[in-house]
Amino acid sequence: MLNVTQGMLVEYAPAAPPLVLAFEFNPRTLRRSRTLSIETGTTPGTRGGYAFALPTETPRAAQGIQAAPETLSLRILLDASDRMAQGEASARDFGVSPELDTLCGMAEPKSQGPGGVQILAGLGLGSTRAFARDETPSVLLFIWGSRVLPVFLTSIEVEELAHRPDLVPYRAEVELRLQVVESPNPIYRVEKARQAISAARTSGAQAGAFAGGLF
Repeated sequence: MLNVTQGMLVEYAPAAPPLVLAFEFNPRTLRRSRTLSIETGTTPGTRGGYAFALPTETPRAAQGIQAAPETLSLRILLDASDRMAQGEASARDFGVSPELDTLCGMAEPKSQGPGGVQILAGLGLGSTRAFARDETPSVLLFIWGSRVLPVFLTSIEVEELAHRPDLVPYRAEVELRLQVVESPNPIYRVEKARQAISAARTSGAQAGAFAGGLF
């Protein structure tokens, strides 16, 4: 029997218990996007603009580039049909409403007590301005195989596909958009280390093949 690793979203908060949504049916695709914006004009430096001659000059040339945080988008299927057929009481009575309510709870701002402030501050979001409001959005952990990313849930689009006679939804597709919290926090540091190791492994192999083709 094939063992399938489930993706999930977990609220990174002092709530007991934290909100958790495991994907019963993993999305077939996961879209990742990062946008770089190039400022017009010139950047500081002796040559001006984006001119460079040596690798040591490229950091100066790139000062006019602004990188937006990585965003993720995925469409998940919530379906209680099988659980309803098996007689599961929660699925029979509420369909996928609990899952939809969990997502709404993850997206809605919450009152942050001292514990919540400490946790968000540990993620690099602890400026005085960040906590001027009584309510702030939750930081979530997006767990996808070996990857664990701290994210904000920035958008939810729900399409309810099937309902019981009392209009309780038991099947729905949900489009989720997430923004990675790219701050000096321990979770993101681990992900960056994983990326660096993976890239070094691939780059080393490619560089060896390239050098072999030259000689």
